[in-house]
This record gives sequence, C-alpha cells and structure tokens, in this order.
Amino acid sequence: MPRKRSRSEGCEVNMTPMIDVVFQLIIFFIVSMKIEQELNPDIELEPAPYGPVIADEDPRTLVVEVDRRGWISIHGAQLSKQKFLQIMEGRYRRYGRFPVLIRGDSRAQHADIRAVMDICTRVGIWRVSFAAIKEKKT
Repeated sequence: MPRKRSRSEGCEVNMTPMIDVVFQLIIFFIVSMKIEQELNPDIELEPAPYGPVIADEDPRTLVVEVDRRGWISIHGAQLSKQKFLQIMEGRYRRYGRFPVLIRGDSRAQHADIRAVMDICTRVGIWRVSFAAIKEKKT
C-alpha cells in the first residue's frame, strides 16, 4: 500500500539545471553579440564621390586607422609600427588571410599610410582597401 505524504514533507524542486541553462544562455548571447567597433571621430576621410559603395563588409575585416599625426590604431588602441607588425603576424598565423580596411585621415602623410600597407604586404595580406566618404556633410 502506497504511503501517504504528510503535509510537512513538501516537494523539492532541483534548481541547478535551470540555473545552468540560464547561465549557458547568458554566455551564448554575450559571445554571439556583435560588438560595434569604435571608430575615431577625429579622422577626416577623403571624399570619393565616384567610388563604389561597399555594402557587404566581410566580418573578418580588420579596421586600421591612421590619424593626421601618423599614429596607427586598432579598436582605439594606438600602436607603434613594430607592435602593429607583431599583431598582424599573430593574426595571420591564427586566421590566415583576412581583409584590411585602412581609415586614413586626409591630412595624414602618405608615408604613414604606406607604412601600414607595407606591413600588410610583409605579413602576406593582399586584400587592402581604403575608407572614404561619398560626400561631405554640411
């Protein structure tokens, strides 16, 4: 004969699996969330009114900025040419070839932009493009 539960025995619910699922979902959404790149607002891009508009950007694209003083930066971090070379070599070893987008200030020296291009070539990166604006905002 089955035993009858007394009122003092109560039901227990094991919350561990539910907490595990919640943490897994939180981790999934944090990892899969696209983090917007912070672009330097002080960089004035060169106008290119007749150039094509690139709508489909490769998600592997690395954006490299060169400001008017010739400083190289990735994701807002200023780098020396040597440090930039080390980062590019490490990324190339890890991921292979990837596209690079150079956001060069229109007031930057050509030698500074060329230094970034030379480092890309030295590492083995051939897909290098330049950011420009269609028309200046008034």
